[in-house]
Amino acid sequence: MTPDLPTILTRLQATLPAAAVAHRRNPGPSGQDSLLVAPEHLVAACRFLRDTPDLDFDLLTNVTGVDWPDPAKADAVAVPVEETPPPRGGFLEVVYQLFSTSRRAGPLVLRARTEDRQTRVKIPSVVEVYRSAEFQEREIYDLFGVVFTGHPDLRRILMWDEFEDHPMRKDYVAPDDYEYEPTPHDAVLEKAKPHYPAAP
Repeated sequence: MTPDLPTILTRLQATLPAAAVAHRRNPGPSGQDSLLVAPEHLVAACRFLRDTPDLDFDLLTNVTGVDWPDPAKADAVAVPVEETPPPRGGFLEVVYQLFSTSRRAGPLVLRARTEDRQTRVKIPSVVEVYRSAEFQEREIYDLFGVVFTGHPDLRRILMWDEFEDHPMRKDYVAPDDYEYEPTPHDAVLEKAKPHYPAAP
């Protein structure tokens, strides 16, 4: 069953008037609209959606990250329904998919955005509400660089500790010195040659 997004939005706005929840329309074939939630109210919104009996969104299945260097492209994918000021610059976005197992409803898609892509990249962790977010938030931290405040164990999960940068960022440049490749070959060898001068 598809969630009744306008009704859920109205109830969230009534319960959390400061949360600045906004309806975002999906212009694609799926028509899967979403709710954009201010990060500082994300945990409260999730708790409300989980604990309100006739909503009962008790299952978080997916958490994913998106890098938006160009904010206009983000608004083309998730179109504001209400008139809102356009974002000033690029940002990172975290997308959550919630389901109600008792009502067989979902997904309810939530979005939260960082202030920018460089230094203000914090979003509260929702692990205290949905334990299933723990490893997924770590993956987004590792690959996109979103810092989930309040996460119980925020550290890299795919890349090694010494790895620098975040490989899913759209401006990520792969290194030509593959420190993890003990015997570079083929295209990797060609890129790595400047770092491995020929033996005398």
